[in-house]
Amino acid sequence: MSLRQFEYALAVAEEGSVTAAAELLHVAQPSMSQQIRNLERELGVELFARTPTGLVPTVVGRAFLREAEVAVNAARRARATARAGADELVGELVVAVQMGFGTRQLPRALAALRRRYPRLEVTVFEEPSSAELERLCRRGVVNLALMAACERSPADAHHLGDEEFVVVLGAGHRLLTADRVELRELEGEPWVRFDRDSALDGVLLNVLRINELAPTTAARVSQAATAVRWAAHGLGVTLVPASAVPHGHEHLVRPVFPVVSQPVIAVLRPGAGPAETALLEFLRQETWSESAFLSPVS
Repeated sequence: MSLRQFEYALAVAEEGSVTAAAELLHVAQPSMSQQIRNLERELGVELFARTPTGLVPTVVGRAFLREAEVAVNAARRARATARAGADELVGELVVAVQMGFGTRQLPRALAALRRRYPRLEVTVFEEPSSAELERLCRRGVVNLALMAACERSPADAHHLGDEEFVVVLGAGHRLLTADRVELRELEGEPWVRFDRDSALDGVLLNVLRINELAPTTAARVSQAATAVRWAAHGLGVTLVPASAVPHGHEHLVRPVFPVVSQPVIAVLRPGAGPAETALLEFLRQETWSESAFLSPVS
């Protein structure tokens, strides 16, 4: 088995066909087909099943691909570390961020990182679950995870600051006349909520419970920006981190009382290298309580 075969198998799983995977990796289709067959023969299993919509990993194939992804990512990091000079760093940095957190801070930190290491390639994906983010980071699938602190947060996590939550109201809402909204004033309001296993919905449910508010659900969404836009159109109110409010909606946002905030942490993979360390430092330099920038203009 070789890392090249692992990369071929991962590409086939992503694209759903050998032809598309070969085009993606700029290799000949017959060569890739042969390498996949050789890999299956060596493993003694079938990695992919043919379906009307293309090649789909088998149960065994999915298990193999998870480990293959870890191996490929580790190899990329090893190559990047070996090729890193005093003023240069190349390779791929994989960052996972919990949905809704660091929406403004992370892009600025990544821009600073790219200015320092212009040949570094960065991949970012969102994941709603804190537990899954930590698992991916510990297994080496991602280089750095940015998430809200939770009961199971690792002891070596890096506390970056606290995301303050704000309420988003529809245009013309009666509470827009106030500079700050008392949570109990939201009694009877319908809510735009989030996926059930997301940290954002966990924060919202906890806030409603503490303030003895009934969780009347108008809709559920998977993205904080979508919740803000739906709330702006009057579908219901929502509660999001201040940094997650899209530009142009600041006039519909109000801080809440009692204050709602969530500690934000960064978790680095074991044996973190210079890229992760540099990104962590840039994240530390960011402002993590931004409700002051969203206060209504008088």
